[in-house]
Amino acid sequence: MSFRQVKIRQTRRFSALCALLVLGVMPCVHAANPLVRVTSTYGDFTMELLQDRAPDTVSNFLGYVDRSEFSQMVIHRSVTDFVIQGGQFRWLGDCVNLVAGNCGPVMVPVGPVVINEPGVSNVRGTVAMAKLDGFPNSATNQWFINLADNSTNLDAQNGGFTAFARILGNGISVADTINDLPRTFVSDSVTDMPVRDYTASGIGPVEKNLVMFNVYRVQRFSESMHVFDFGTGLLNTYVNAGATIGNVGLVMRIVEDAAQTVFQIDPRSIIPLAISPAGMGSYTDSDQRLRIPQVELNRNGQVSVINNVVMRLIDPVRLRFVIESFG
Repeated sequence: MSFRQVKIRQTRRFSALCALLVLGVMPCVHAANPLVRVTSTYGDFTMELLQDRAPDTVSNFLGYVDRSEFSQMVIHRSVTDFVIQGGQFRWLGDCVNLVAGNCGPVMVPVGPVVINEPGVSNVRGTVAMAKLDGFPNSATNQWFINLADNSTNLDAQNGGFTAFARILGNGISVADTINDLPRTFVSDSVTDMPVRDYTASGIGPVEKNLVMFNVYRVQRFSESMHVFDFGTGLLNTYVNAGATIGNVGLVMRIVEDAAQTVFQIDPRSIIPLAISPAGMGSYTDSDQRLRIPQVELNRNGQVSVINNVVMRLIDPVRLRFVIESFG
């Protein structure tokens, strides 16, 4: 694609959104380090990736994020007041009337190992890479959130564990909630999985019992429930989708359209929620409208808010919605 084509696409995207973007007065700012937002079964939080302290580890982590390999990721380990851990596998949906191999757990592909980059202390709220015992340079796809000051143990053990991120704001409370859940044995490699509403049986936990994450890039830290990030073209939202589907967190991506502002749901981003926070959006099947009470618009640090956003479903196959009204 030529530079001119890139500029044309950027101009079209801006034109499609210009009716929505009533920009605030905050100056344009850029975070020194990359940010990712995590939608989980128990709420959202944002992580600052410490690229200035662990550049190779952050590059490795973002590779998994950009390949959507941390979409519908399952938290498979929880140790009380110590860590919660994920990155080992994703969930493709319950195996009910589905073709074998297209449902259930799928292992996250393991990429090249990362050279250890210790230095940031493993205190509460930091995020670090898991690795094999006795092999300091063995980190790949699994990572964990420190729920306590684990520095005495983890800063020296096995060459020191690389803490490459920190959770911003009050986001650590989400991890604490997950850590309070009961645990179950699934296999020899998954011995302490946090589960909800689960009684051990022969078939093991299914989607409604799992704790899942979806990880994606953002440009600005925000604790708002519904956020559109102009730079990425992504809208994060929570939706009550009715009795059959229930509450879900999901990401919608703006798609090119010369005449209308159209968003498409990323199906891999859909996370079943165990919470019903005030201010959620709602989808009504009878009129095929998605209604979001308030959306925060972020454009490189410039912030504004729009209210009562109404989207109409125009393509059920591709899960595309057009913005119908706001005000």
